[in-house]
Amino acid sequence: MFDDDDDRIDHRSHPMYIKGMEIFDLVHALIQLLPEEEDHMLYHYRGMMMEDAMVLNAKFAGAVNVGLYDLKMENAAIMRKAARDLLTATSGLRAFGFQDTQYLPLLRTAIEEYRLLFVDWVDTFDPWNYIIDRWGLFNPPGVTAHDHDPDDDLPFDEEE
Repeated sequence: MFDDDDDRIDHRSHPMYIKGMEIFDLVHALIQLLPEEEDHMLYHYRGMMMEDAMVLNAKFAGAVNVGLYDLKMENAAIMRKAARDLLTATSGLRAFGFQDTQYLPLLRTAIEEYRLLFVDWVDTFDPWNYIIDRWGLFNPPGVTAHDHDPDDDLPFDEEE
């Protein structure tokens, strides 16, 4: 339908997505070892860790074929937070007495491999394909939330 469709990347075959699935599988297996009693502190890690593992690929799939810099950066920031939260969770599991700590380095290693892929992926973002982020968080270098947007000068009749 559109000429741009030919340039779309199949996110499921991208190394980031594949590594994200590996992390998801590791987290899914790991939480099976956590207590199922709701009053146990480790129980609460089940939902938090699964959510973070799911966010990695959900946000990647949403960002990989988006051209706009600010949208890619927003998704990338959410992905980074989820990955870092998973790393923090491995420390929390140890602190709260998780017994099967021999599995935690597997997850930490997978996240480090994901981080390296992530850095390379972010380097592919085109900082000049953007709309001004009026919140000021995800503008390319040299662009601020207060800059004039040339699109504001385009004629637009709301009644048409």
